[in-house]
Amino acid sequence: SARLRTVGVVAVTAGPGLTNTVTAVKNAQMAQSPVLLLGGAASTLLQNRGALQAVDQLSLFRPLCKFCASVRRVRDIVPTLRAAMAAAQSGTPGPVFVELPIDVLYPYFMVQKEMVPAKPRKGLMGRVVSWYLENYLANLFAGAWEPQPEGPLPLDIPQASPQQVQRCVEILSRAKRPLMVLGSQALLTPKSADKLRAAVETLGVPCFLGGMARGLLGRNHPLHIRENRSAALKKADVIVLAGTVCDFRLSYGRVLSHSSKIIIVNRNREDMLLNSDVFWKPQEAVQGDVGSFVLKLVEGLQGQTWAPDWVEELREADRQKEQTFRDKAAMPVAQHLNPVQVLQLVEETLPDNSILVVDGGDFVGTAAHLVQPRGPLRWLDPGAFGTLGVGAGFALGAKLCRPDAEVWCLFGDGAFGYSLIEFDTFVRHKIPVMALVGNDAGWTQISREQVPSLGSNVACGLAYTDYHKAAMGLGARGLLLSRENEDQVVKVLHDAQQQCRDGHPVVVNILIGRTDFRDGSIAV
Repeated sequence: SARLRTVGVVAVTAGPGLTNTVTAVKNAQMAQSPVLLLGGAASTLLQNRGALQAVDQLSLFRPLCKFCASVRRVRDIVPTLRAAMAAAQSGTPGPVFVELPIDVLYPYFMVQKEMVPAKPRKGLMGRVVSWYLENYLANLFAGAWEPQPEGPLPLDIPQASPQQVQRCVEILSRAKRPLMVLGSQALLTPKSADKLRAAVETLGVPCFLGGMARGLLGRNHPLHIRENRSAALKKADVIVLAGTVCDFRLSYGRVLSHSSKIIIVNRNREDMLLNSDVFWKPQEAVQGDVGSFVLKLVEGLQGQTWAPDWVEELREADRQKEQTFRDKAAMPVAQHLNPVQVLQLVEETLPDNSILVVDGGDFVGTAAHLVQPRGPLRWLDPGAFGTLGVGAGFALGAKLCRPDAEVWCLFGDGAFGYSLIEFDTFVRHKIPVMALVGNDAGWTQISREQVPSLGSNVACGLAYTDYHKAAMGLGARGLLLSRENEDQVVKVLHDAQQQCRDGHPVVVNILIGRTDFRDGSIAV
């Protein structure tokens, strides 16, 4: 519970230090991650006077953050940070920004030396300026050392009302073909992921898992349905959208059947009702914490079961899809390795203590069908914002938080361009993570759509770059997989694992060919 209620903290320098975080902060906002961004700023007296790196930072971050403040007096640091931390975690969690001008950060004597000239100008104007500056300094530090309240402020987390829970229990109790779609928000709850997992198992309703909910039920759980989601949603008579939003991932709600009863639960009212005036209608819209709601739902249904033929029908569709994957894995490719076959071998090799970080387009889109996280909170991806470049940062955080876990990063070769230099960081700080780069010499997710529709591959072509050699140049270990050693995939993966256990970050450069596995998938 405490672990799930932690706020991430990032401290960056003023100006470009802050502007460099804009994409990451927007990603955190869309991922509903509680993050405190601390940014430097020019001295309060020098703002709007052309100081180094001085820009209007608050205007940049107001659309991205739930709370923005600039601290103007030393005594305001603690109360501002307490308020920011509570805002980050309350309601729908998200990023908050606190600007700390340089003069509220440095000791009194240093600020005094910089601010008040040793030899004041002569005359009336000189005395007025000296008086103003000394007054300003006194106010800046007034009450700075007086004791202040400390510790976290209470959080405001919305909860479903008992009446709403009861209405949802009644709807579900009459269902013949119920279905649940769990999204990232289901794991924001202070309740542990294990409690949520137990509740979902007790409920017995077949589930689709997305975002950070991936891995909730472990590997190959009988209730976890992985494929043919659109078809399943059309057949279900009651659908529980638990922390799932009707955005592009659900075709803006068009994928939902008008004859299905929809229960949707979300902390954020706006997200919850997205597109409900156009493409779909909820039977019950519950604004509240998703995890707690699911636990109450299970309590209310008290061991009700559903006919097993519904789950079996969905699982049979999964089995048929898995057979087509095996067929795709066996198909020859024009050059290099078949990515479907490689990823099936990764799935067989992946240990139970692994955390999967996935960063990329086509290779990662294929992996999402073939590689299963081994447990809750063991899958990190770019999220709904599609932020390529998250890989190294997420891997760094994952390995530092869970040093005993094996961190496996699956990169597309395009996305890996953003993370390659961070292997220098991993080497210097002795952080052993393992990167598997699906190298097909292109931005393939884009070219799949662009070439047939526009007849041009412009801006989509890359090269079969020697990423493994680049990693070695940074002090990491580098391994190559290609057609020359295609019977050695599992051996090379084991070799990479061993090098990680010996303390080395590793890059496995996997040269792959093109398949039709994801033909028809679009990137908009």
